[in-house]
Amino acid sequence: MTDLMPLTRSARTARPLPAASELDVVVDPSNGFADDFEAVLDDGPTRRSTIGCIIPAYNEEESIAQVIEGLLAQTRVPDVIHVVVNNTSDATVRLASQYAGPHELATDLGEQFTEVFVHDIGKNPDKKVGALNYGYALVEGYDYLLGVDGDTVADVRAVEYLEAEAISDTRIGGISAIYSIDDRPIKGTVAKFLTTGQRSQFAAFNLHNLLRGRNMAVLGGQFSIFSTQALRDVMAANRQSTPWVKDSEVEDSLLSLQIKSAGYLTKISPFARADVGGMTTLRALDAQQVKWTYGAIELMWPGQRGDTRGQPFHPNLRVRWLENFGMLTNLFVRVAFVVLLAGSLSIGAFVFSPWWLLAPAVAIALNTRMALTMRNRNARDILFAVTLVPAEIYMWLRLSYFARSWTRFLSRKKVDNWAMQAKAERGAGIGHWTPLLVVIAVLIATAVIWSMLGPMVQSTILWIGWPIVGVVTVLQTLSMFFKLIRRQHGYKV
Repeated sequence: MTDLMPLTRSARTARPLPAASELDVVVDPSNGFADDFEAVLDDGPTRRSTIGCIIPAYNEEESIAQVIEGLLAQTRVPDVIHVVVNNTSDATVRLASQYAGPHELATDLGEQFTEVFVHDIGKNPDKKVGALNYGYALVEGYDYLLGVDGDTVADVRAVEYLEAEAISDTRIGGISAIYSIDDRPIKGTVAKFLTTGQRSQFAAFNLHNLLRGRNMAVLGGQFSIFSTQALRDVMAANRQSTPWVKDSEVEDSLLSLQIKSAGYLTKISPFARADVGGMTTLRALDAQQVKWTYGAIELMWPGQRGDTRGQPFHPNLRVRWLENFGMLTNLFVRVAFVVLLAGSLSIGAFVFSPWWLLAPAVAIALNTRMALTMRNRNARDILFAVTLVPAEIYMWLRLSYFARSWTRFLSRKKVDNWAMQAKAERGAGIGHWTPLLVVIAVLIATAVIWSMLGPMVQSTILWIGWPIVGVVTVLQTLSMFFKLIRRQHGYKV
């Protein structure tokens, strides 16, 4: 276990990031939320708080330099930056160590000082949780802990915005930035498609939380600031020796739930933004999304791992239940429609009705409006929404991850989803093909069974099935329509 601080490099030699004036953050007086946030910036306390930044890093040689440079370019630079490298097998330590040491920086808020430390903690069985807790021990005396993933680069005023709101209200236990993915460096058709889908998914998640009074269900570890007092209260309330515990594979969700249960607010900033690392292969995206969904299920279901008591009616978990119910409904409608359509065509009983076009039309309108709320939208984001087909393909992918997560959970098969994600990101594993193989097998079995049924039974199934699918589709369409006409209060995600 070693601390590496070989040489100091001035932030002026780092890759230039946009200046604060180039971020085009406009406070529109017609939006109530903007007025409120402007008041926070204007009326905040004059005492400077202290911020300790923790960057847990595992094989981040491609991004760690940019992450550190992004922090050194902030208008409000963290008072100390600890890079905690664990289980790494690449050049992360060497690259991060080029920034180790003190830095005196000229910023828009005046001269600031920070120091970068790089810690190579070697083999760490607790993975990211262990790295976070190691970092917490180094900054527990600071007012705030800023958690930054090793592949996340924030806009230059992100820390300034997060700190301003955090110190304005002692009830706030943590605040998350708005997350997206910078797709400009992405190459390849599949990678660009998956990145666009993830950008749309992030946008919907961010907007949903912003419209819930900016109450954040999950303080993502990508770029969030936590009150260290809130973390201490969480530890005391749950009899924990550390803020993060390995009882859950979604450590940020569990901590957010505990902070909320301790009486604090968990918020999302309307302006602080950060670009996270996206998944550019089907294999990696499958592993990540299955881990996220599986971990959320464990939190919702009591007694699955360690002391996950299960609080289905907890405010943070109510959102998760609604997400899972929505995915289940989407899965049912799509599978049932395909099966019934094939069955109807096989006996020449299908009758087209223009009413079936209403649901896709509303979906396109909703997707397009969502794309227009993205601050850094591009042509691919718009085409992804208005052409519907890419969004529908991405939805089928998400449904496969949803089904895999619940199947894995209900089978009670214990797996290390962190290890599986790391394996997938290295390009190993074939689990992402499982949903496709299952679909092919189910379709073949369904076709065989259908051919064995008599005409009367086939007609009865269609007679009962189509009205059920129709009713569920109508309810889904109404839900999308209400989301479409809902006021968005000028938020940009």
